[in-house]
Amino acid sequence: MAFLFQKFQEAVKVLAKSPTLAKHGRDLQFEADINRLFLYTSYNRLGKNAEEADADEIIDLASKASLAEQQKQVQENIHTQMSTFCTYMDDILLPNSKTASTLNSSSERKSAPRPSGLGLAVGRTTPLNDNPGTIVVETKPIKNSEVSKKLKDLLGYTLEIKPSQIQHKDAGQGIYLDGEADVGAVIAIYPGVTYSPAYYRYIPGYPRVDLQNPYLITRYDGTVINAQPWGMGGDTREYWDGSSVEGSRLNGEGGGNGSDRVWKLLSKPLDGSKVGDKLVVLERRNPLACAHFANHPAKDTTPNVMICPYDFPLTEENMRTYIPNISFGNGNEVSMRKFGSFWFKSWKSRSTTMDVPIIKSLVLVATRGISNEEIFLNYRLSNLKRRPSWYTPVDEEEDRRRWS
Repeated sequence: MAFLFQKFQEAVKVLAKSPTLAKHGRDLQFEADINRLFLYTSYNRLGKNAEEADADEIIDLASKASLAEQQKQVQENIHTQMSTFCTYMDDILLPNSKTASTLNSSSERKSAPRPSGLGLAVGRTTPLNDNPGTIVVETKPIKNSEVSKKLKDLLGYTLEIKPSQIQHKDAGQGIYLDGEADVGAVIAIYPGVTYSPAYYRYIPGYPRVDLQNPYLITRYDGTVINAQPWGMGGDTREYWDGSSVEGSRLNGEGGGNGSDRVWKLLSKPLDGSKVGDKLVVLERRNPLACAHFANHPAKDTTPNVMICPYDFPLTEENMRTYIPNISFGNGNEVSMRKFGSFWFKSWKSRSTTMDVPIIKSLVLVATRGISNEEIFLNYRLSNLKRRPSWYTPVDEEEDRRRWS
C-alpha cells in the first residue's frame, strides 16, 4: 500500500503542472486542488487491499477526466465516507430499539423553541421555522467525550481540542487526531452558518467581518462559513439557528475615523424579516465538527490536510443532523455578478439551478497518513493584504493563485 501511495504522490506532482489545466490563476489552483482531491479520495476508497492496476487506472483517469467529472467523483467519495460516519453516529447515539416507525412517532416531536441570537441580530421579525413539528429524535444521554471515544472504536480515529503546539500567542487551541487515518480520509468538518455572496452583509461585523472572528472560511464559489457560533459543540441534539454562542457580532457603536464612519454607513443593517434559514435539528455532540480549530503550520512544518468543498444533498434526511451547518437565506439560489468590489444579484428558483437541494459545507481531507498528531491546514492567506507576523507561506505561488 505504501508503494501505491508513492505512485499517487508522484501523480499529484506531475498533474499539478499539467498544461491541460486552466490558465487563469484562480481557476488553475482550483483545478489543481480538485485533481489532488480526486487522487487522494479515490486512493482512500480503494482500501487496504488495492491492487496496482486499480491505482494505475485512477491515475490515468485523473489525467483524462474533465474537471466536472473529477468534481463529481470527489463528491461521491466524500459522501460515501460521510455516510459511514453518520451510520456510526447513529449506532452510538440512538437506542437499540429504534426503528423507522418509532423515529417518526408523535411522542418524539417537540415544539420549536423561540428564535433568538442570529434572528435578533439581523432584525428578523418572523419565526425561523414554519414547521413546529420538526422531529427531535430521542438519543442516549451521553456526553460529547463519550461519543468521541466510541467513534474512535468504530472509525479508527477521533479528534481532540487542546492547546496547539504552534509557538505563537495567536495559535490558541488546535485539533489533534487521536488514532490513525489513511490518506484521503475525511478528518474534520467545518461547522457553522453558511452565507452565499448575496448575504455577505448579514455576516456579523460586516464589512470587516474578520476583525474579531478568526473562524471564517471561504470556498472557491464564494460561500463563506462562519464557525464562531458553533463554538466547541455541545452535549445535546437540539434545534440550532446559529446563535448558540453569543458575542460574535462586532460592537458598531463608538467613535472612529472618517473611513470607519463611511464603512458603518455602507454596512447599515438590512431588513432581515424575509431571510434566514429554518431551525434545524443538529447533533452538537459531533467529534468531527471542529475543523475551525485547525492551525496553519509553523515554519518547516507541512500541512497534513487540505480543504475539500462538500455539497451535502438535503434529500439525505437520515444524515442531516450530523451535518453541522445551516444556510443563511430563504431557500432560493442566487446568481451573483461582481463589478469591482460590489456584488449584484439576480434571483433564481432553486429548481432551475440544481436537481437536488444542497447545503454547502467544507471538510478537511488527509493528504497523507496521520497518526496521533496535530492537524495542520494551509491557510493560504492572500498576499494582497498584510498578513500576520506568524504566517509563513507553505507555497507562495499557491497563495497568489488562490486569490488572483
